[in-house]
Amino acid sequence: MMSMTGMVLLSLLMVYHHHLALAASGGRISGTSFRSSRTAKSSYSTSCNIPRSSYSRRYNTKTGGSPESSSSKSYSTHMSSPPRQVFAVEFSLRDCCIIIVTVFAIYLRLRRYADENRVEISVLKLQVGLSGIARSLQKDLNQIAETADTSTPKGFGHILQETTLSMLQHLDYCISGYSLVEVKRGVDECEKRFNKVSKEERDKFDEETLVNSNNIRKQSVTSHEEVSDAVCNKYIVVTIIVAASGAHELPPIRTRELVKIALQKLASIPSNNILAVEVLWTPQKENDTLTEQNMLQDYPLLHPL
Repeated sequence: MMSMTGMVLLSLLMVYHHHLALAASGGRISGTSFRSSRTAKSSYSTSCNIPRSSYSRRYNTKTGGSPESSSSKSYSTHMSSPPRQVFAVEFSLRDCCIIIVTVFAIYLRLRRYADENRVEISVLKLQVGLSGIARSLQKDLNQIAETADTSTPKGFGHILQETTLSMLQHLDYCISGYSLVEVKRGVDECEKRFNKVSKEERDKFDEETLVNSNNIRKQSVTSHEEVSDAVCNKYIVVTIIVAASGAHELPPIRTRELVKIALQKLASIPSNNILAVEVLWTPQKENDTLTEQNMLQDYPLLHPL
C-alpha cells in the first residue's frame, strides 16, 4: 500500500507534469530602428580656429627693420599707425564671422531638437484571439520568424505584410480582439512606450521558444507534451505591435469585419515610416495549448466577436 508521503510526491509530480504540458510557449518576431532614426537626423557642427597674431616690437623703416631707437619714435609711430588700423579691422571681421557661425549652429541644434519633439509617432497594438483549430497560422508565423529580415525598415514592412496576410486567411477563426493606438511626441517617448507594451506582452509567456529579434535568432529545444482536446479547449493569441511615423488609427475591435479593417490598415503602413515592429503569438509549439482560463486571465481586454 502506498504511503502518504508517496501519494503526496506522486500528486506533486502529476501537477508539475501537467504544468509543463500547459506551459505557454511564445514566439516573437521583433525589429527596431529607433537609434538609426535619431542618427538620420541632420546634425550640424562648426569649428573655427582663430589665427593668432601679435606685434610685440615696432620696426624702423629707415634702419631696414631693426628695432627703432628713441630718437626716431615720432617717425616710427607715424609709419606704424596704418598697419595697426588694418589689423584692428581684420580682427573685428573675424570676430563677427565667428559669432555669426556660432549663433547659426546653436539655432540649428535648437531647431532640430524642437522638430524631433514635435513629430508625431504612433504606437499601435492589435491583439486577436483565435480558435485553436487555426494551427496552420502557427506554422505561417514560425516560417516568417525563421526567414524574416528584422534589421531594416524594408524587412519590417515585409513582416507586417506576411503576418497580416496570414491572419486575414484565418479570419474565420477569430473569436476575440482588442486594439490600442497612442500618438507620442518624439522618438524617445515613442520608444519608451513601445518597449513598455512589448514587455507587458512578453511577460505573459512562460518561455520564448522561437525568437528572431534584429536578425538574432534563438530556438528552444524544450518539448511540450500534447494535451488531448478532452482536457481543455485550445486557443491562439496573436499580438502585433507597431511604431510608425505619423498619426495612425485602428478601429475598436467588435466584429470580424473590424479585425479585417485593422489588419488592412497595418499592412498599408509604408515601410519607410515603420520605426519598430513586433509580432508575438502563443502557443508557439504546435503541440502546446492555451486554455480558456489562461486566455481570460492573461488577455482580459480581448472583446468577444
